[in-house]
Amino acid sequence: MRTFGYRRAGTVADAVEQASAPGARFYAGGTNLLDLMKSGVENPASLVDVGRLGLDTVWRTPGGAVMLGSGVTNTAAANHRLVRVDHPVLSQAILSGATAQIRNMATVGGNLMQRTRCPYFMDPGFEHCNKRIPGSGCAARDGLNREHAVFGTELACVAVHPSDMAVALAALDAVVHVTGPQGPRTIPIAEFFVLPDPNPEVDNTVGPTELITAVELPPTAGPSHSWYLKVRDRQSYAFALVSVAAVLRFDGDVIASAAVALGGLAARPWRVPDAEARLAGRRPTEESFGHVADLMLAGASPLRHNAFKVPLAKNAIVRALTLAAGRG
Repeated sequence: MRTFGYRRAGTVADAVEQASAPGARFYAGGTNLLDLMKSGVENPASLVDVGRLGLDTVWRTPGGAVMLGSGVTNTAAANHRLVRVDHPVLSQAILSGATAQIRNMATVGGNLMQRTRCPYFMDPGFEHCNKRIPGSGCAARDGLNREHAVFGTELACVAVHPSDMAVALAALDAVVHVTGPQGPRTIPIAEFFVLPDPNPEVDNTVGPTELITAVELPPTAGPSHSWYLKVRDRQSYAFALVSVAAVLRFDGDVIASAAVALGGLAARPWRVPDAEARLAGRRPTEESFGHVADLMLAGASPLRHNAFKVPLAKNAIVRALTLAAGRG
C-alpha cells in the first residue's frame, strides 16, 4: 500500500476545506474505500476523517420528514424507530446488505458514495475499464457480464451500482443534503446518480470537495404498504442480481399511488414513472402488477450472459408488489 496522509476534521467546514487539497478523500467507515486502496484502485494522497462531526443522529423535522445524518451507521439507520415505523422498506433494504460487522461500520453517506463491485473495475490487472481508466474500453461488455447492467448497455460502462439502500431511497424520493465550498445544497435522489456517458469515471453529482451531511426522507402521505425484495446467488453477503423496492398507497381497496425502484440492473436505481402511474386506480392483482413489470423492462437490452435478468426482474417486481400490497 502506498503511504498517505491522515487528518481528522473538527467541523463540516473544516472537512470541506481539507478536502480541497490535491488527492484528498473523505473517510468515515472505510468499508469500501479501504478495500479499493488495498487493491490499488484508489490511491488518495490523504484521508480526511469525518467520523466525529456529529453527523450520527436521526431526527424528525417540524415538517414531518425523517433526517438521517450521513455518519449514522447502516445498523443504526435500519434499527431506528423512525425508519422502521415510517419507512420499513429502507430498513429491509439495509438489513439485506453485507454482514452485521460491515453494517456496524458503514455509514449512510458512504453507502451512497460506494463504487461498483464490477470485477473488471475492482482488479487493476484488467487494463480495459472505462470507469477506472476513461477511454480504455470496457472489458465486461465482451467478457463475463452475468452480473452487469441490462439498461444503458450501449454506454461506455456496463457496471451496476451495488447499493441496496439507494434502491429504497429512490422509491422513497429521498433528498441528499451536501455541503461544499459554496455552502449547502440539496440533490433529489433521482438526480444523484448518473449514467456512465459521457464520463464513466463519475458515479454521482456530488462535487469532489462536497460532503454529504444528511439524507432526508420526505413525510409520508398516510399509511403505506411496502416491501424490499433482493434476489441473489446466496442468502447472505451477496450483491443483488435483481432487487425491487415497492411502495404502495391505497384509497380503499384500490391503489392510489405506486413507487417501484429496481436495483442490480443499471448504473443507478432504475424507475419508470410512467409505468408506476399505470397502477393508480387499479386493484392489486397479479395481472396489473405483471403489466407494470412489462412496461418497466421494455427498454432492457441484456448482454451475452445476463439475459436471464429480464424475466427474473419481471417475476421479482410482481412478487415485491404482491408482498407490499399485503403489508400495512
